[in-house]
Amino acid sequence: MLKPILSTKWLHKNLKNSNVIILDASPETNVSGLTTEFPNIQIKGARKFDIKNTFSDPKSSLPNTLPSPSHFENECRKLGINNESIIVVYDNLGTYTSPRVWWMFKVMGHKNVHILNGGLPNWIEKHYEVEPIIKHLYISGNFKASFNSSLFADKNTILKNIGQKKALVIDARSTERFSGLKPEPRKGIRSGHIPSSKNLPYHKVLNEGKFKSKRKLANLFHNLNIDDQPLIFSCGSGITACILYVAHELISHKPKAVYDGSWTEWGLDTTLPIETFNK
Repeated sequence: MLKPILSTKWLHKNLKNSNVIILDASPETNVSGLTTEFPNIQIKGARKFDIKNTFSDPKSSLPNTLPSPSHFENECRKLGINNESIIVVYDNLGTYTSPRVWWMFKVMGHKNVHILNGGLPNWIEKHYEVEPIIKHLYISGNFKASFNSSLFADKNTILKNIGQKKALVIDARSTERFSGLKPEPRKGIRSGHIPSSKNLPYHKVLNEGKFKSKRKLANLFHNLNIDDQPLIFSCGSGITACILYVAHELISHKPKAVYDGSWTEWGLDTTLPIETFNK
């Protein structure tokens, strides 16, 4: 089985493998204020994986929430994805939304999914082939979803854990947002963080759009004084939490999950407890 992240060199060598499917998960917008130099370009042969409009729960009022297994399965089949597909996902920001897609496939039971380290910017830096963004219709795939609930956490899981303290919640938002010193970018959401959670801003595990070395990642998590308990990653809306998830997966296979609703859900619900360092 291949590793969670793959190099551009590996993908370039395996472009002619019919089982390799490249997914472009580039976002149209983001609340982190990131911009791309390559808004209308894709890796040659890539297929658009639209998190916001296609691969989110259409019934949810929250952004980016995980769709049902049947919805995910049907949309994957439309992209021509099969059970035997080797999925390589990237985005045009380096590493931003691609870990979210990696996690979604893991939750849905697909093991052979990988992130292109450095994404489109690194691919273009190597002068590999690109093309204008093109929409295609594909022969329907046979992808079958099998939901793995152990990788998924909801509001009730988090609320119950505040008392039990069985898992440690790690928040990927900026220190200013986590501390309550900076307002949330989405209207109507309280400032602060989930009680007893710890903060590791997602950008600290990256270097120029790529994941840092295993040694540096291990040091970052070690500095959080993590015990042996399982981990739950949170952020603003479930996107950058997945960056931390993958970063930790590169150094440890201890049980971990993503709080799908993240702070958007928690901060909106005034019945839920919060902590803040804004004194």
